[in-house]
Amino acid sequence: MALTVHRPGAGDFASLRAEFELPESFPSEVLAEAESVAGDPADDGAREDATGLPLVTVDPPGAKDLDQAVCIERRPLGGFRVHYAIADLAAFVPPGGLIDLEARRRGQTLYLPDGNVSLHPPELSEGAASLLPGMVRPSVLWTIDTDSDGEPVSVHVRRALVRSTERFDYDTVAAALAVGEAHPSIAALPALGRLRRELAVRRGAVELQLPEQEIGAGPDGGWVLTRRPRHDVEAWNAEVSLLTGMVAASIMLDAGIGVLRTLPQADDDTVNWLRRSATALGIDWPTDATVAELLAGLDPANPASLALYAGTTRLLRGAGYTSFDGTEPEFATHAGLASPYAHVTAPIRRLVDRFAAEICLAVTHDRPVPTWVRAALAELPELMNASDNRAARVERACLDQVEAWILAEHIGRTFDAVVLRAEETKAEVFLENPPVLGKCTGTGFPDSGRISVRLTAVDVTKRKVSFERA
Repeated sequence: MALTVHRPGAGDFASLRAEFELPESFPSEVLAEAESVAGDPADDGAREDATGLPLVTVDPPGAKDLDQAVCIERRPLGGFRVHYAIADLAAFVPPGGLIDLEARRRGQTLYLPDGNVSLHPPELSEGAASLLPGMVRPSVLWTIDTDSDGEPVSVHVRRALVRSTERFDYDTVAAALAVGEAHPSIAALPALGRLRRELAVRRGAVELQLPEQEIGAGPDGGWVLTRRPRHDVEAWNAEVSLLTGMVAASIMLDAGIGVLRTLPQADDDTVNWLRRSATALGIDWPTDATVAELLAGLDPANPASLALYAGTTRLLRGAGYTSFDGTEPEFATHAGLASPYAHVTAPIRRLVDRFAAEICLAVTHDRPVPTWVRAALAELPELMNASDNRAARVERACLDQVEAWILAEHIGRTFDAVVLRAEETKAEVFLENPPVLGKCTGTGFPDSGRISVRLTAVDVTKRKVSFERA
């Protein structure tokens, strides 16, 4: 079955943008301020010259808003030294200015198939602040030393000028690693990434390998819906960001001021429910194995594994942000990571990172936290929670819309599907081709496994598709 939308009129996300009241552009006065600061970033004269570091960026193909650049070295006596340069948005965003106020309204960059709704004006996000190759850029530069197990033993964070030497994407890095020709700055990424993944499992971090859907542009102007592959390179790269966020959280907790990304621990009843689900799915769960250890040993290609991953999402509800200043936070851990954690590595795309980075810079250099940062701490959790909710709804709406466009001409057709969640008369299923997530009615659903489903209805306007068990 072709996955590209061919129907006339399909491909217009204007109604979706209007429904979610997404801004079409930036106000002219915000663009004017961005143009003004782009050529004259703030500099207190204490910025280190680190342009000699052979940093590289690793991002999805085509990305222009480059937040991070990395260089990983092996330490002579064992372990790793991670140089991680993060775009310094505070150098371009005057506190209380027009860009700042607009960013607070937006919260984060939203990604839609026909174009992004950026957190910052393109003059900054894709230009002056982005760590583009060959360009000297202001950054917040983290240098983290680890021991031979991958655990951090020291950290140094400061403002610096950096110059990325290369721009890579996950495919090119994977291809280079496969033939032993990785760039020297990321040749050690697999070793460090694997160590950090092992530590994550031992900590109790929960990783779900559920199918991911991705919308791409078709060659004829339509849209293609595919199942997004899980790249080892992407996971290893994410571990560098997570390492930095965990170190940042530790800095803030020690200082008694900060803003953390938090998730409460699942209660015993929920974990016991998951154990019963594993038994029903025929998955052996040793009594001495943690959730993290169990999930790490599952085969993602097994339908029973997918069903258990779907059920495990119940353990990851209630994520939010916790800010604190002078008082100990009510809870400080992200249960999904089994560690305190803070967002500091994506300030181009996410509002809170700019503020968290300023706190880490101040306290590690024995300086007062800037007044404008302290003043924002109370409102940042609410701003980010609202933004995260909007981003999730927009992403799901885009997927639902493309699913409806693709399936509109195939009512009555039968598809192969995997059962993710099952009840007496309905189930959540994932079609294998095209990769569609949907609701299915019927009876006698298995707890997991592959079934056939029939497409019974499509409402393109409401972005809804309906299936019944075939």
